[in-house]
Amino acid sequence: MANSVSGIQIPAPLYRPGDRPDFAHLNIPQAGGLPRPDVAADAKDLRDHAFGLVRVLNHNHCAIGDWAPELSHDELLKGLRTMVLTRAYDERMLKMQRTKRLSFYMKSLGEEAVSIAAAHALRDDDMLFPSYRQQGALIYRGADLVDMMCQCISNSRDNLLGRQLPVHYARKDLNWFSISGNLATQFPQAVGWSMANRLKGKDGIASSWIGEGSTAEGDFHSACTLASTYKAPTLLNVVNNQWAISMHQNISGGAAETFASKAIGFGIPGIRVDGNDYLAVYAVTKWAAERARAGHGATLIELFTYRGEAHSTSDDPSRYRPKDEWKSWPLGDPVERLKSHLIMDGVWSDEEHADLEADSKNEVTKAWKESVSYGTLEDGPHAPVQTMFEDVFAEQPWHIRRQRQALGH
Repeated sequence: MANSVSGIQIPAPLYRPGDRPDFAHLNIPQAGGLPRPDVAADAKDLRDHAFGLVRVLNHNHCAIGDWAPELSHDELLKGLRTMVLTRAYDERMLKMQRTKRLSFYMKSLGEEAVSIAAAHALRDDDMLFPSYRQQGALIYRGADLVDMMCQCISNSRDNLLGRQLPVHYARKDLNWFSISGNLATQFPQAVGWSMANRLKGKDGIASSWIGEGSTAEGDFHSACTLASTYKAPTLLNVVNNQWAISMHQNISGGAAETFASKAIGFGIPGIRVDGNDYLAVYAVTKWAAERARAGHGATLIELFTYRGEAHSTSDDPSRYRPKDEWKSWPLGDPVERLKSHLIMDGVWSDEEHADLEADSKNEVTKAWKESVSYGTLEDGPHAPVQTMFEDVFAEQPWHIRRQRQALGH
């Protein structure tokens, strides 16, 4: 839908606050419809994958089609547990922000499979260049919840010493590049890292995520050009959650039918995948990683999903979209879909899932109580003042030393 002003098209979302959301206009193909191509396939032969939608779980919660991955139940249960734990973590951190215990937070409700299934498909030595809604991947890689919380409240255990915004995690030990609040900067950085790593003779790859709104940024196009030119072993993930803060995807998408189709002009494969289907996200990520590791270059992956709640704690989505629109999303809830698949396979139950949710909440509550023992946002202790002068220069220049001395350090 679009309005016209003096012949200029102004795209608009289909529904506004007060409207009843209806996603009947979406063309959602059946699961198992798209074939899984060879990893060496030429990008020009993959156009259908840029306009279609890779899906594995059907309406009966069964895995079907060429993309259905061979994963053990233990692997899938780890993915489910991580999604449930991530959701519990998000709920606690939002509650703490609302009670002024931390300044800012961003939930990943509805997008848990986007990051966790991808982390599952990648190797530990692959470098992740995330945006600010991939906390599930960090948890999947083994990050301690207490450490994550301490970064958010910037206390004495904050590994970044108060130098980053909350949720802007950085973990060198987990191959997790520092999150940047500047949109799309991580895309060209990921391409550069993957090229440098390959030049060192290593086969680790880079994977990066941006929102669909960030495809309107110049860094997106720069990254795609570099990746195409040098066949950089990089996974370029565009998380299409329908909203870039209050801007609907129609604005950033332009006339493109899908965001995956933006890859066509760069000569790299574009694949569109159901972002709420854990198995589909895993399978597409695994395919793209194998392709990159084999020297066939980058892949642009559009993860078709929906942002369940506000963009951040600074945002009020009720001002630009219908209340609870996420509950009408035709591709459902990633947690519920994987849960139903495991129940269908006879290895999980509603009772076990309820226990998992309770255990996850208890784990998060325990972690929060420990994190505040290292200091709080209101009362400290915070990182020592002198640390603001450290870790920048190998040898401090005279003017920095003078500033430090002026503060008594």
